[in-house]
Amino acid sequence: MSGFFGVVSHKPCSTDLFYGIDYHSHLGTKRAGMVTREDNLFHRSIHDIENSYFRTKFSDEIGKFTGNMGIGVISDTDAQPIVVNSHLGRFAIATVARINNLDELVDHCLSNRQHFAELSSGSTNPTELIALLITQGENFVDGINNVYKLVKGSCSMLILTDDGIIAARDFYGRTPIVVGKKEDAYALASESHSYINLDYTTCYNVAPGEIVKVTMDGVEQLQKPNSKSQVCSFLWVYYGYPVTDYEGVNVEEARYREGIEIGKNDDVEIDYVSAIPDSGIGMALGYSNIKKVPYKRGVVKYTPTWSRSFMPVNQKQREHVAKMKLIANRQLLDGKRVVFCDDSIVRGTQLRDNVKMLYDFGAKEVHIRISCPPLLYGCPFLNFSASKNVMELATRRYIEEIEGSNDKNIERYCDCHSKEYANMVEMMRKHLGVDTLKFNTLDGVVNAIGLPKECLCTHCFDGSSYGY
Repeated sequence: MSGFFGVVSHKPCSTDLFYGIDYHSHLGTKRAGMVTREDNLFHRSIHDIENSYFRTKFSDEIGKFTGNMGIGVISDTDAQPIVVNSHLGRFAIATVARINNLDELVDHCLSNRQHFAELSSGSTNPTELIALLITQGENFVDGINNVYKLVKGSCSMLILTDDGIIAARDFYGRTPIVVGKKEDAYALASESHSYINLDYTTCYNVAPGEIVKVTMDGVEQLQKPNSKSQVCSFLWVYYGYPVTDYEGVNVEEARYREGIEIGKNDDVEIDYVSAIPDSGIGMALGYSNIKKVPYKRGVVKYTPTWSRSFMPVNQKQREHVAKMKLIANRQLLDGKRVVFCDDSIVRGTQLRDNVKMLYDFGAKEVHIRISCPPLLYGCPFLNFSASKNVMELATRRYIEEIEGSNDKNIERYCDCHSKEYANMVEMMRKHLGVDTLKFNTLDGVVNAIGLPKECLCTHCFDGSSYGY
């Protein structure tokens, strides 16, 4: 995914910038960077965070980030922010992007006699590519529209200029940008929770395709929004931090309603409901209340030293971390019938291992409830697991086993009322080794979020999207 943060302040900004970036750590696991501007000088650092945390990498350097303006990023992709000198002036840029036609755009830039100086793991740095596309414009707005026109995928960005920060949200708004304000400063962020403890209050939501410039004089609109939106629905299912808001819809409230949606039509007899923490907790609470059954923590997460399960590059390491950080409570599980709520099933391997642990600890019955529909398509708009190869998705493996091809009759497997859908879910249930398995419907997720279906991107569930 990735997430960024910026500050424009009357005072030195390094402390707010440091903590604001850190509050986006759940969105990325590969690189982190921050840059401040003081007069015409940029102070920048970029670090690898695959085996560490943002705070541990940057805390000793915070004193070098002088100046009243800065931006930073937690990135799941390339090393950024980068600093550019061009006919638009010197600027720094951070992006949250997925560029599917990167090679084509590299050739486009090279044909314009531009060159690339930054590399990311031996390949073209996507953020530098975005910067070069911007510098093809007559001004920043013209250049950003060049990005909107040429990039297949998505791109939101923060640009640190000589007198403020330009924020440009993805043309269809797939990833968010919000602006917070306090007496002597403004903050720009991917997620609104990142500035709450820094005493900022949300004052502006950047709309899809909108471009604004934030200075100490306020928020200036440089380009009006696009009339259409395709906000990623998975933000409310998994990615979003519970206390953040997207489009005015709180993540925890949406997850609570996802639990209500699946619970109101579920007739299984259980002793209590639990969650696969953390993103299953809100759903489990909603399920508990609509079903009028107790909520108990049959499984807890050990967080002090175990990081996110997808942080290690190696899949076996990811599965090992996922297993080690969840601890089952034998006293609560022994002899009990339990519904466990989880956000999604991607590969299915982690959940299968967790289920075995539950039975080993004495659970009489294990019923799995998933807050979203089955993931059937890789994501062409955001960088997250299984987005590049659909055969990494558990659903596609089962479809290939049933049909002999992973995409045959795929539309039937999207229909929760079809026999094909039922067969796929039953195969998943057997593979996981649970008593029952149910997914939320797409209508249930849309209802839980509370925005019109046409304003949400649901591509990973049903293959629908536009603007690509």
